Amino acid sequence: MENLLKIGVSACLLGEKVRYDGGDKLDRFISGTLGRSFDFVPVCPEVGCGLSVPREAMRLEGDPLHPRLVTIASRLDLTERMLAWCRESVVELEREELCGFILKEGSPSSGCFRVKVYNHGVAEECGRGLFAAAVAGHFPHLPVEEEGRLSEPHVREYFFERVIACRHVQKILDRV
Repeated sequence: MENLLKIGVSACLLGEKVRYDGGDKLDRFISGTLGRSFDFVPVCPEVGCGLSVPREAMRLEGDPLHPRLVTIASRLDLTERMLAWCRESVVELEREELCGFILKEGSPSSGCFRVKVYNHGVAEECGRGLFAAAVAGHFPHLPVEEEGRLSEPHVREYFFERVIACRHVQKILDRV
């Protein structure tokens, strides 16, 4: 719908079967409740960069500030492939005039906070998914949140206040 605010959403949260195991992580609050008030732009970085469904599980490894995206069993490093797609996709997303983004927590591509980064087999919850980092870097003022944190009333309220404020700013800038 034309008048609804646009929010980018991890496709798996909308019920799309794009996860590594061929499943989804449908979030009924997002798809149902929020779906009545927002227009969604679904994004799956793994599918976007050409990986199959199903596919081998991946994780972040190495330096938490510059982690590598590596498949767990075959040890294939997909970092450059994912980063190249991220660079292209954030430019394409500019056309969508997004007012916010809801991403999948814990994901090595989309997790925003406390994503596990493995170093010598030990996991530390200190990283950020590669796509989440690209979105934050390209759209520094765009409200971005993980779906799990939206269950906290104060986080949810603050996120949607920022989404609405973002749209107001966009409208002002459109008139300039």
